[in-house]
Amino acid sequence: MAQRTAIGLTGDDLGVSDVWAVAVEREAAELTDEARTKMRAARALVERAAFGTSEHTYGVNTGFGRFVSKSIPEAQTAELQLRLLRSHACGVGAPYPDEVVRAAMLLRANALAKGSSGARVETVELLLECLNRGVVSYVPARGSVGASGDLAPLAHLALPLVGEGEAWVDGERLPGAEALAAVGLEPIVLEAKEGLSLINGTQFMAAFGALGLVRARRLAQAADIACAVSLEALQGTRTSFLPQIQRLRPLRGQAASAANVTALLEDSAIIESHRWCDKVQDAYSLRCAPQVHGASRDLLDYVDYTVSVEVNAATDNPLVLVEDELLVSNGNFHGQPVAFALDALAMAVSELASISERRVERLVNPSLSDGLPAFLTADGGLNSGFMIAQYVAAALVSENKALCHPASVDSIPTSAGQEDHVSMGNAAGLKAWQVLANCESALAIELLAAAQGVEFLAPLQPGAGVRAARAFVRTLSPRLVDDRSLSKDIEAVAGAIRDGSLGAAVEAEVGALR
Repeated sequence: MAQRTAIGLTGDDLGVSDVWAVAVEREAAELTDEARTKMRAARALVERAAFGTSEHTYGVNTGFGRFVSKSIPEAQTAELQLRLLRSHACGVGAPYPDEVVRAAMLLRANALAKGSSGARVETVELLLECLNRGVVSYVPARGSVGASGDLAPLAHLALPLVGEGEAWVDGERLPGAEALAAVGLEPIVLEAKEGLSLINGTQFMAAFGALGLVRARRLAQAADIACAVSLEALQGTRTSFLPQIQRLRPLRGQAASAANVTALLEDSAIIESHRWCDKVQDAYSLRCAPQVHGASRDLLDYVDYTVSVEVNAATDNPLVLVEDELLVSNGNFHGQPVAFALDALAMAVSELASISERRVERLVNPSLSDGLPAFLTADGGLNSGFMIAQYVAAALVSENKALCHPASVDSIPTSAGQEDHVSMGNAAGLKAWQVLANCESALAIELLAAAQGVEFLAPLQPGAGVRAARAFVRTLSPRLVDDRSLSKDIEAVAGAIRDGSLGAAVEAEVGALR
């Protein structure tokens, strides 16, 4: 196979899909010549500020936080950067997921590639070599308040570059120096401002945002697919999805969701069989699906805007303004924009799971399912069928309600009052990450239940898109005849939502969905 070209970093044009490609699919990344040129110009300005001048420049020849008024002699500028990493690396708790750390490594490199931080080219190249060779820093997930960026997590991320801290290599957790040696790399000695440039930024928050957005988009598509399968199983109508209706309330997300469901139902013998029945209206979880799914999609558009800007933003302090020959203190490191976006992301996908669970209830409840057997099993009593799967969906949706309380409206002062307003964006990211996983499992339960329900209507066949979805689900989970544990089935379908293979299988049959 031909070797894939590495993603070139300029600091200006990294996309959310690029972050997923590097963090999850292990694509390589490298600095461009353009980035090197910008970085060298910024570095020259930092060195002029660090040596041969008595002017105080934050983090170059001063202490940090409340210690900003403390001068640091030229001879100790390098030691200052090393001690900064050591002192700030005091995170606690379980580590971030591997892909989140990889994304943060990429995003930190891209921010430095922008040429507004003053880090040396060789420092960023070492960071990217670690990423490309599979050295992934061990980073505890608790400890960032999202104010001066993600200080504690980024300090843990950076320590292996100087031969300290810990990192994963091929599944083994090693001391930093050993991790570098295992892949043929050597530690670097930081110079003026470089420690600060490595830890001052929003990269863990932005990592959650970029990776979470990819998962959320796939969840939105999966919600439309699951809704279409449930609509067939419950013998609902497609009239609520007519484009004429959506044009009378022209919200982008609503129109996209309705169009998806309509495409999936095309050529449905099941719908045709009850066209003239006396049912007047479907329940809200079916009839209002475009409005609910669409609102989530529109909220994700806002998240997309914020995160897409953030992955190419300069969030260091001080920033190096090369054209003005200035190093300026600023507040770009503050995580409030990303914190809001992460809370919004969690709310958007939570509602997809909430309405999905209501459709599962209709599928398993014989009082609501329009003739389907109770709990979708032909031998009820001896078998419980999908009874407890609905419990699980309900538990996940209920947990999401607590997790969706916004972290971004909280603040607690730090650094002796110097940093007196913080974003709590890291907490928002951790919560959003769990909400995403819960929603993937909840929608997986609907897909499993709805596929079972459609099969009770045989020999009538559903629409082409629904047939494709059901067929794909059956490659992961055989039809439930006699009771068995469904845990692995749910995990398998949830994984297919997350990696995009569910959507790809359906699109192969009906064309691109929105």
